[in-house]
Amino acid sequence: MIILVLNCGSSSIKYQVIDMCEKDKLLAKGIVERIGITDGILTHKPEGKDRYEVVKDIPDHTVGINLILEALVDKTHGVINSLNEISAVGHRVAHGGEFFTESSFIDEKVKIEIEKCIELAPLHNPANLKGILSMENLLPGVPQVAVFDTSFHQSIPKHAFMYGIPYEYYENFKIRKYGFHGTSHKYVAKKACKLAGMDFEKSKIITCHLGNGASIAAIKNGKSVDTSMGFTPVDGLLMGTRCGNIDPGVLLYIAERENLNFKGISDLINKRSGVAGVSGLSSDMRDLENAAAEGHEGAKLALDMYDYRVTQYIGSYAAVMGGVDLIVFTGGIGENDSVLRHEVCTSLSFMGVDFDIEGNKGVRGKDKLLTKPDSKVKVMVITTNEELVIASDTAAIVGKMKKE
Repeated sequence: MIILVLNCGSSSIKYQVIDMCEKDKLLAKGIVERIGITDGILTHKPEGKDRYEVVKDIPDHTVGINLILEALVDKTHGVINSLNEISAVGHRVAHGGEFFTESSFIDEKVKIEIEKCIELAPLHNPANLKGILSMENLLPGVPQVAVFDTSFHQSIPKHAFMYGIPYEYYENFKIRKYGFHGTSHKYVAKKACKLAGMDFEKSKIITCHLGNGASIAAIKNGKSVDTSMGFTPVDGLLMGTRCGNIDPGVLLYIAERENLNFKGISDLINKRSGVAGVSGLSSDMRDLENAAAEGHEGAKLALDMYDYRVTQYIGSYAAVMGGVDLIVFTGGIGENDSVLRHEVCTSLSFMGVDFDIEGNKGVRGKDKLLTKPDSKVKVMVITTNEELVIASDTAAIVGKMKKE
């Protein structure tokens, strides 16, 4: 079963083609960029072949997806002989609200509910829906599945997802913690348990998805019980350009002093803050670590704040679950930044983490156990693969429907 996985953004489309019958073999991946802007770009990388690029105006998502389909069957750069070989399409959908607790086959009702969630994710869900509608036009009859960033966190108990504001705002506007990166958190937790010989449904796990956007999740007995991102992806950890946790009164004060409107505040907390704002230098951890080594005080402060919040959340989630068996690092930073893992994990010895300092050095982009054999709490770095989760869920749902 060949699955096309699409991750549609407002001006881009990331994609992968995976053959689920050949041990989840990746056939091709790529990205369409600058949709709706002049000089759009398709970058297509088939496995075992040279990278292929097309530069042309791409006015909308339908044109962008059509370029992807053309590349997949191209005589030189293609990976399939015919579009009929595509068994199903899996879509990453940012927000499923309270309606979606798991991945879902896309029918008219599902499309309506995804559209209802646009007000909760106005930057992401419209693009996700465009991808779904475009595929309906380009490959009519091919089944489609939606895999939601939020669905894994729907198991969080009410006392953990509610905010301390009048209850009517939850009743009328569904304002609550939703959490994101759910696909990644679930995938790396299960993968780490398998590699460590642990039972996913009988373990207490803390997963740290650390990238330009970052979140931490507490997973107890196979269920998410808390996560750091909230109603929006701004909450929680300090991130590349997002502020994370902040006293709301600070924003009111800044808005008054700087005469900022809602857009100004949104730009402040989403685009001008995080480690980039604190350091005044960069949102890239590599830049900050290099600068800190040369004595840049802003870079050092940003790194200290970042490490502190990761440690803070790990400690609080261990308390929430009554302990922890396994801590997992993933994402672009979590998988590649050995300095961060060192700083965080060497401060967790009181919890039973016997960190392998030498074993951690130089570990980048591979799965590895980072604690010593007698460590009470295991720490692992695990490479995430959200596209494979989307493909797996899509194959399972479509396969079940065909059997029925």
